[in-house]
Parts: sequence; structure tokens; C-alpha cells
Amino acid sequence: MLKLCGFSVSNYYNKVKFALLEKGVDFEEELVWTDRSPALLARSPLGKVPFFETDQGIILESQVMMEYIESAYPQKPLIPVDPFAAAKIRELVTYMELHLELVARELYPEAFFGGKVSDEIKTRTQKLLTRNAKAFAGLAKFSPYVGGSEFTMADCAALVHLPLVSMASKAIYGEDVLADLPIRDYTKMLGERPAAQRVNADRKANQQEMMARPK
Repeated sequence: MLKLCGFSVSNYYNKVKFALLEKGVDFEEELVWTDRSPALLARSPLGKVPFFETDQGIILESQVMMEYIESAYPQKPLIPVDPFAAAKIRELVTYMELHLELVARELYPEAFFGGKVSDEIKTRTQKLLTRNAKAFAGLAKFSPYVGGSEFTMADCAALVHLPLVSMASKAIYGEDVLADLPIRDYTKMLGERPAAQRVNADRKANQQEMMARPK
């Protein structure tokens, strides 16, 4: 059986988990912390999660994992059949991850974990996030889903990434860089889906487990 390895606090883990649940794929979960142990590095050379363990071997990187389950489990597709429409959904995922979440990640140590981020990084990140959020607003539909009228893998990404971008920017700058977008109503709508409720409940439970781990 397909095994999803990682931990439920990870937004990238939850993106894949959300997709698996929405597609009705049978899978197991294995709790794997990013401890850089030899055992982990033997399975994930950069010590990153999530990853899949399949009968044929390991699959790394969350978006590669998403594409794998689309091919291996074609029931309830999360990508349109039309090539252009499919490309636009993949475009949204790539944009959210490269130009919003990855940029905002620079702020996470101070925004969420009690660390400190330099003023230089804060200034640079604010400039990038402001520019990129404006561009994203021109790509996203929210009608009602991020890519249009149908639920897609872009929604699996949006549910786990966009709230983090909003919270991090508000914590550091006092304002949400995505404030002009209907993120709250959108995530509330997605949160009513059983799969999203499972993902959120498991994330909260795993967060408590993470906090209890030895430092």
C-alpha cells in the first residue's frame, strides 16, 4: 500500500494528504521527523519530508508526489483534461509555492517559532511578497475555487499555504499581504470538506506532539 511519510504539521505533507483523501486513495501514514538521521537520509537524501514509499521505491518532492497520484489513481481527477486548463492549475500551484510560500518562509522563524529574522530579510521579503501577492491576485479566480468552478490540486495547495502567508506577514509587518483576497471565506469553505477537516484535526494533534518533543 502507498505510504505517506512525514508529519502533519508540514504544509507540504498536508497538501499531498488532502489530495489523497479527496481522491479516495487508500494509504498509510508513517510519522517521520526531519532529524537528519542516517536512516532518514537513506530514504530522503536531503532529509526532507514528505515522501512516498511505494512498492517500486521512494518518491520525493510534494508536487512530484501529486503528479504521481494523478497518474496512478486516475479516479476523481484533480487536474482538468484540457491541456491549457491543466497548465493553468499547475501554474497556480507553482506560483503559490515559489512566489508566495517559499518567500514567506523566510519569516517563519520569528513569526511562528520564537526566533529572530534580520531587518534586511524582513525588508526584502516584504517587497517581494507585496509584489507577488498583487500578481497572484491577477491569476487566482476564487469562483469559488482558486482556479475556477472546480476543485483541483491547486486548492490542496492553497488550503495549506495561503493561511501561512497571511499569518506570517501579519505577525511580522502588522498587515496581511493577502488582505485584498477572500482568503478567510475561501478557507472556511474548504474547511467544510471532510478531507480538510481530517487534515486540520491531524495537524493540530501533531502540533501538540511536536511541542512535546525534546529540544
